[in-house]
Amino acid sequence: MKAVVLRGDWEPKPEFRLGPKDIDQKQTYLGSKVWRNPCLGIEEVNIPEPGPGEVLIEVKACGICGSDVHMAQPDADGYIWYPGLTGFPAVLGHEFAGIVKKAGPGAVNKRTNKPFSGGEYVCAEEMLWCARCQPCADGYPNHCEHLDELGFNVDGAFARYIVVPDRVVWSLESLKKLYPGNDLFLAGSLVEPTSVAYNAVVQRAGGIKPGDNVVICGGGPVGLAACAILKSMGAARVILSEPEAGRAAIGRALGADFVVNPLTENFVERVLELTDGYGAKLYLEATGLPTIVYPLIEQCIWDGRTLNSTIVVVARADAKMPVTGEVLQVRRAQIVGAQGHSGEGTFPRVIEAMASGMNMLPMITKKITLDQVPEHIISLRTDRSECKITCLMD
Repeated sequence: MKAVVLRGDWEPKPEFRLGPKDIDQKQTYLGSKVWRNPCLGIEEVNIPEPGPGEVLIEVKACGICGSDVHMAQPDADGYIWYPGLTGFPAVLGHEFAGIVKKAGPGAVNKRTNKPFSGGEYVCAEEMLWCARCQPCADGYPNHCEHLDELGFNVDGAFARYIVVPDRVVWSLESLKKLYPGNDLFLAGSLVEPTSVAYNAVVQRAGGIKPGDNVVICGGGPVGLAACAILKSMGAARVILSEPEAGRAAIGRALGADFVVNPLTENFVERVLELTDGYGAKLYLEATGLPTIVYPLIEQCIWDGRTLNSTIVVVARADAKMPVTGEVLQVRRAQIVGAQGHSGEGTFPRVIEAMASGMNMLPMITKKITLDQVPEHIISLRTDRSECKITCLMD
């Protein structure tokens, strides 16, 4: 079968040292310090077979993620942008939905609590947590000590078929009543990025109370999903900071009450104006530009009247945040980090929110074929006019 495969050269930077979970020449948790000269293309690969506790899924839709773009994007020295877990060669793609075609021995469907049978409409978590290590036992699978990730260090979903463990597979049957035809698979492919946002603003930041103000910095898929989630939780004002007009419009469609263009407006003054001088209870940093964005958030907290604000950092970046401890101390504010989407019922809650009317489909601005995926991964390095580009297999 055809698949989108990323290859790279293992050329560690001088300061890099193999960590306890790295595998020499194969895998690292510090991708941008090791992998050089990324090469992206369509290749023929074998159709996988499900083993014990595994499920074979026919992929129907798979979205391009910013991490796909950054794994395939070289910097000035040829090193990939993506700083996290990577192991090449690998089939890319992790935001997907499809149909169960075959199940290995012992694979159990959580919806029915019975063995999987063919025909179930499903999506899957991207993080393949082991369920045996201490973080998994403590309920933090996003921080699994033996983590694998679909499309990062194991083969992903930009292919006709993918095999995944049953523990990360979730039914989409409840979406059938609202999403006809391919819309169901398109919606299902958005469960993963929406779950990243849910984990960030609900699980890690602690959510909000109805009537709170929130500020979302960055109108990528995660930031846009956060707009929908926080508005559905009763936010009084959802303020999205995003310069690109198309993404700003999607943000409004998904729940943003106001949009600030940080390139043409004074971000701090505008946020305080829109909130009557109070600022926000929750700030989401979803831009990956912490040296630029964080000082602005910090100024809003310092100049505003809201105590106990939470800044949640979800975007991945090598750059260090310029934090002023005095602001956190005096304003009783806190910074939390958010990684991934697994655990604490995130996936099923997002699916049920979609089934009850939280429509995320406006995020998808373009549909493409599998053969078109590589060129669009490359174009997204500079083109922000598209939001979510999704591959439909049919």
